[in-house]
Amino acid sequence: MRFVLHDHRRPSPHFDLRLEEEGVLRSWAVPKGLPDDSRRDRLAIAVDDHDLDHLAYEDEHKSVADTGTWEEHDRDGRRIVFSLHGREGVRRYALIHTGGTQWLLHLTRAQPESVNGG
Repeated sequence: MRFVLHDHRRPSPHFDLRLEEEGVLRSWAVPKGLPDDSRRDRLAIAVDDHDLDHLAYEDEHKSVADTGTWEEHDRDGRRIVFSLHGREGVRRYALIHTGGTQWLLHLTRAQPESVNGG
């Protein structure tokens, strides 16, 4: 399954995390980008699913910040644990649903040993 991280500059700067699933891109707006410290979670707001053509979509307001594949490790009704295999390597995250459209994006403490891009 593929993913894309868009750097979206309008209407206000944020990132869009999009994960391919069931023929669409499940999408979250992440105002401050992906977390780089397991002690600092980031807000992620669920937004409408996007078509798969958004995997490579860019325009004057949106560019691809990272792309690659993702794999799910665990899921229940409240959280998804997954790894992104991007251009710079592999990172493991959890999306934790806190209610409504609100999620927390968490960089897990335990990270994959591989640092090769995927």
